[in-house]
Amino acid sequence: MGKIAFVFSGQGDQYPGMGKDLYEKYPLAKKVFDLCDGLRPGTSSQCFYGTEEELKETKNTQPCLFAMELAAAKVLIDKGIVPDVLAGFSLGEVVAATVSEAFDDDTGFRLVCKRGEIMQHEAEKFDTSMAAVIKLTPEQVQEECNKYSDVYPVNFNCPGQITVSGLSSQMTDFFADVKAAGGRAIPLKVKGAFHSPFMNEAAKAFAEELANVNINERNITLYSNMTAEPYGNDFVGLLSKQICNPVQWEKIIRNMIAEGVDTFIEIGPGKTLSNMIKKISAYVKAVNIAEYIAEVEAC
Repeated sequence: MGKIAFVFSGQGDQYPGMGKDLYEKYPLAKKVFDLCDGLRPGTSSQCFYGTEEELKETKNTQPCLFAMELAAAKVLIDKGIVPDVLAGFSLGEVVAATVSEAFDDDTGFRLVCKRGEIMQHEAEKFDTSMAAVIKLTPEQVQEECNKYSDVYPVNFNCPGQITVSGLSSQMTDFFADVKAAGGRAIPLKVKGAFHSPFMNEAAKAFAEELANVNINERNITLYSNMTAEPYGNDFVGLLSKQICNPVQWEKIIRNMIAEGVDTFIEIGPGKTLSNMIKKISAYVKAVNIAEYIAEVEAC
């Protein structure tokens, strides 16, 4: 049997009610939600009963997803499913770092709360948005982005899918150009131009937050969004700069496969990452946490 990877999802998959089943069924998950509520009152309530619009606010999305994902990971580990490697998409990388024990649960949650606040503060300075572009090559997407002063390719997800960030005023024309080139642009459920130069100041502010916490030796190999390689010594630099740099997701998955990973478990409320992984390779198993837990409990 090959290696197991836990991959933690980012913004966009959130929905009202996420994590409620974990909270009600597993004491270990309830403990995580209770910890988060102690540090940020109302986190569980937002996850379980918040509106879709409320959960789209970055300052809410990030701590809510962190709580749900950390709870799910702990439940799975408690069942004896221990990952060999970890990666997280954007904010998911903070959850992955916490699971790697780079910092304790309290610190990880405090950091993701600050990250969400910082990124929302920067996003509110500009009218920006994000979209997934499908059916075009990276080169084609870059060519279309080059026509605009403030539209950038930011997340290289999988073959035929790249996310772009940019000024909303330029996105309508950009969408038309993508369609003319044979592609399609799908708006994302986020408020901000993440992983682009619009987030330069957010990256600097988050680096300052990271510099003030104790960072431990990681117990599980953690892959970087920026380099697509395992983290080295520049932990603060990599985790902060990924806010304003592209996510190299396809490269991360290919590098993990090259290192012997054949099972990817998506820790998050949706199936975005597992669907991407299936497009990257047809020879590995990629499954969402809910499906995997059901599979384990059926044995």
